[in-house]
Amino acid sequence: MRGLTDGRTPGGTRRTTQAASTAVAVFVALGVSLAGCGTGGTGARDEGPAHADAVGGAGSASPSPAAKASPSKAPDRVDAVRLVKADPKVSPEVKRELKPCVADEYPIDVSYGKVTDGSADDVVVNVLTCGDAVGVGSYVYREEDGAYQNVFKAEEPPVYAEIDRGDLVVTKQVYDKGDPVSSPSGENVITYRWASDRFTEEYRTHNDYSKAAGNAPTPAPEPDS
Repeated sequence: MRGLTDGRTPGGTRRTTQAASTAVAVFVALGVSLAGCGTGGTGARDEGPAHADAVGGAGSASPSPAAKASPSKAPDRVDAVRLVKADPKVSPEVKRELKPCVADEYPIDVSYGKVTDGSADDVVVNVLTCGDAVGVGSYVYREEDGAYQNVFKAEEPPVYAEIDRGDLVVTKQVYDKGDPVSSPSGENVITYRWASDRFTEEYRTHNDYSKAAGNAPTPAPEPDS
């Protein structure tokens, strides 16, 4: 889905002797001022989550020793497109949908997190359609013996899977007869939990969508007086 670094403080307060003359004090103050102008830092910074593509940029402040000792570790990325296409459990229909929409951009969402009891992060993959981004397949891959194994699949569109606090939450939209693709009648939200080397359903909820919301006519603007 998905730390903060503090700037280093000086090791101690510099003391001047009582015998220091006014000229020496002015010289020291001037030296400190010039040193401050020569540095690019602005003190301690509040930063969001570290991203791999944002690390090591030109002009970035040097990390503190604490940050060097415990850097943020991004999860190991996988080639999700190749993973799905090589998976014998994925239907031929879904594999046909998995093609570039623009250039080499595939309609695929990938999430990393702990949803099984494996030592490595699991991979949740959602395959979508290019035109209207309808989910046509959701899969969970678990690392076993150095390779990723398919331990869950749902291929009844529209479907979408997410990781929620260690559980797998799958949303399936429901259509009544005559519903357009853009306006389903409701949704089923199913929560799965990993136990005994497989996912078992914990509970489910059903939500009905309002037919009135968003369909009211827009009032005509008042004429200028």
